[in-house]
Amino acid sequence: MAKTPPSHGGNRGSTPLRTMTIQSNPGNVPANAGTFLLYGEELMKNEKEICDITETLLSPIAEKLGYELVDVEFVKESGEYFLRAFIDKDGGITLDDCVSVSDAFNPVLDKEDYIDYSYTFEVSSPGLTRPLKKEKDYIRNIGKLIEIHTYSAVSGCKFFRGILKSYDKDTVTIDCDGSIYTLERSNISGIRQAFTD
Repeated sequence: MAKTPPSHGGNRGSTPLRTMTIQSNPGNVPANAGTFLLYGEELMKNEKEICDITETLLSPIAEKLGYELVDVEFVKESGEYFLRAFIDKDGGITLDDCVSVSDAFNPVLDKEDYIDYSYTFEVSSPGLTRPLKKEKDYIRNIGKLIEIHTYSAVSGCKFFRGILKSYDKDTVTIDCDGSIYTLERSNISGIRQAFTD
């Protein structure tokens, strides 16, 4: 495993602070193989499963260090894979905070070895447009401006920007300039706070 020097992309709230670690694939499995090995079993894992495993392993580590794990994503960009963890705490996140979480989780990544791709692990602040993942995120954003992306179009649209009116376990209701939309959670690909000046 080789590490890059800690780096950042700018100020919190615009470009998140970030620290990065390059994780190598010890088995030299091709990046397009699509097969992951975990605990000696051959399993097909999609991005969601990788994120779920990461969240399960990383959440208690982040909490022990005094941080909230806001979100995890595993994406392919420009032919390279990235595992990203977004953390937060009262008063905001510094580069040192990102480094602390990265250093604490690196041994777990090496031990569990559940991603057989070559990838870059990044720890970052969520910025101002943090996703709504947990119950408290929805409570905090009632009456506030949010953005929603959907998998399939609703009334001809796949992007909605408006005020969060209400939610339950199955739906989210948003007011877009007087037009009320109740969206199925199963159709929502992303929901986050909207950036405002």
